[in-house]
Amino acid sequence: MILSNRPTYMEINTSNFLYNLEQIKNKVGTGVKLMPVIKANAYGTYLNSQIELLNQFDVVAVAIVDEAIDLRKHGYKKEIFILNQPYKEEIHKIAEDNITVGVCEKEFLIELGKVDAKFNIHIEIETGMGRTGIYCEDIEDFIKYIPSNVVVEGVYTHFSSADIDNEYTKMQIEKFNNAVLKIKSYYPNIKYIHASASDGIMFYGESYYNLVRPGLIMYGYSPVEESRLNIDLKPVAKLKSKIIFIKEVEPNSSIGYARSYNTTNKAKIATIPIGYADGFRRAFSNKGKVFINGKFAPVVGIVCMDSIMCDVTYIDCKVGDDVVIWDNENIKLEDLAKMCDTINYEIISTISSRVPRVFM
Repeated sequence: MILSNRPTYMEINTSNFLYNLEQIKNKVGTGVKLMPVIKANAYGTYLNSQIELLNQFDVVAVAIVDEAIDLRKHGYKKEIFILNQPYKEEIHKIAEDNITVGVCEKEFLIELGKVDAKFNIHIEIETGMGRTGIYCEDIEDFIKYIPSNVVVEGVYTHFSSADIDNEYTKMQIEKFNNAVLKIKSYYPNIKYIHASASDGIMFYGESYYNLVRPGLIMYGYSPVEESRLNIDLKPVAKLKSKIIFIKEVEPNSSIGYARSYNTTNKAKIATIPIGYADGFRRAFSNKGKVFINGKFAPVVGIVCMDSIMCDVTYIDCKVGDDVVIWDNENIKLEDLAKMCDTINYEIISTISSRVPRVFM
């Protein structure tokens, strides 16, 4: 995205992205390909728009058909895999843009067979996620419904608890291994076998097979607490803004909607142009903070749709000064996530499209 005149933006460090990829490659070793997961606009970083970075991969993964079509429009010509089985109404789009899809329903296979086109699919196996996928015992029956215009290119599964439950994950791996054996009896030269996303990559080397799906760790963030991180990562994103207005207020002045904050002394209040419509959550009202000129400034009042107010009484600052919303050093995604009872994935991926991304 091109930097607009708006002073709020997300800074994306492409060198850190490439560094993280090298760390992941070293972790999984030779013979294992990476299929980067770039769904949800590459977890909010918009690195999915940087085709020159993606061209180093033979295949990338997204979540929905529209994301795949957008990649084609950006000029990515290699293989795109859709992790979730699409809707039957999207089959013609899949054919037109030569997109590979995950499949787990016989009815969807039947619909594919009605179209005069060739389709590549990966069969999704249910091993304990409780979401989608077919059970191992149903594989033979499922295969009977695969029409002649469909090529089975891969088999995969999803781990539900690879970050917290070793015993359960080992059980999932065992179930998947059994399913792979069955699939191979029908398709001995299957191209891709994959199960591990970020957690699996970090903790379960036996689940690498010949393809892994790095997600959050590719962007430099860990899905687990730092003490368990066993791969060196460099965060790719920083969220920044600037002070656009400063006012001095008297004691007992109310700040923001619903008068949720009242000053106790004379105060200096700065307005910063980022709000909940940008992804800065209302949960940060009266308890979040930003970083200005080497000091923390607390968020005061309720977060507005387009702006926040911060107490800068004890900070030497002026209109136009830089504001760090989060930078992974002074303010971390993980700290913000804890503040509103969520995970770092959600904080970064929900920064809205009206916040420009600037690639460094």
